[in-house]
Amino acid sequence: MTEFQKKQAFLALEDGTVYPGWAIGKGTKTSGEVVFNTSLTGYQEVLTDPSYAGQIVCMTYPLIGNYGLNPGDMESRKIHLAGFIVKEACPYPSNWQSKNSLQEELEKWDILGISGIDTRALVKKLRVGGVLRGIITTEEGDLASFVEEARSIPSMAGQELVTQVTTPDAYFWDLEKNAPVTERPQGEFKRHIVVYDYGVKFNILRSLAKRGNLVEVVPAQTTAEETLAKKPTGVMLSNGPGDPEPVTYAIDAIGKMIGRVPIFGICLGHQLLGCAIGAGTYKLKFGHRGGNQPVQETKGGRVFITSQNHGFAVNGDRVDESQ
Repeated sequence: MTEFQKKQAFLALEDGTVYPGWAIGKGTKTSGEVVFNTSLTGYQEVLTDPSYAGQIVCMTYPLIGNYGLNPGDMESRKIHLAGFIVKEACPYPSNWQSKNSLQEELEKWDILGISGIDTRALVKKLRVGGVLRGIITTEEGDLASFVEEARSIPSMAGQELVTQVTTPDAYFWDLEKNAPVTERPQGEFKRHIVVYDYGVKFNILRSLAKRGNLVEVVPAQTTAEETLAKKPTGVMLSNGPGDPEPVTYAIDAIGKMIGRVPIFGICLGHQLLGCAIGAGTYKLKFGHRGGNQPVQETKGGRVFITSQNHGFAVNGDRVDESQ
């Protein structure tokens, strides 16, 4: 047993279930909505995805940390999730690109996690009954009190978390540097895309830039007037955490841009676009989180395997009524 596995920890859920395990990372207690991700690889991308702010993420794949973490695979500047749950945390990564182990990276960002629990049982519980509020703690005390504490955690429904993860200042994405820059990159571009940062992942910016676009990222509170004054070719609404309906400033801005510039939304951005046209959203039972979500094209019947990460969805029954 390695050093970071020696401290006992507990995962306490609002339904009264308590899982014992071993602490990983740093801290004595963390809380959030407990969700699961079905990706076989990409745990670094999960850890650094701002969409997971306020959530404790359980990985269904049993061994996590075996290829370490490196700066090139970061999806944002830091880890955003509230806590991390794994069956087995690998203490000794093997990868020529690895700079930190899972333990070192969690410690760096003051993130507490738990290993050694029955993740299959936990995921089955969440899949059947829906997501649950929970806490991870290394504190000594009455287990029943931890359950009561989990029950007092606010629901994700109604939470506006975008302001916690959005950029404070606008920036451009430099493809050559593979990094955000304050000055416009040199060169000719096919299009000018303004990206609203509700918790944007760096790979979205990379993908846009690789296609010859000038990618300009703006804070979530940027008004429609400020964006339209830039005369962009199109607007991208990014992914992000929390409930879309309380993000009223974004819904208002999107509504004013509809019909004046092409708009495309991903994840939270898609949901905000739905709110702007009057469709509204609803909370999913356990959400879709993973790199292997099947989606069928209704027109031709073709099935695509997609990467998804969302706990809310647009109310499709109201889309046509809103037109």
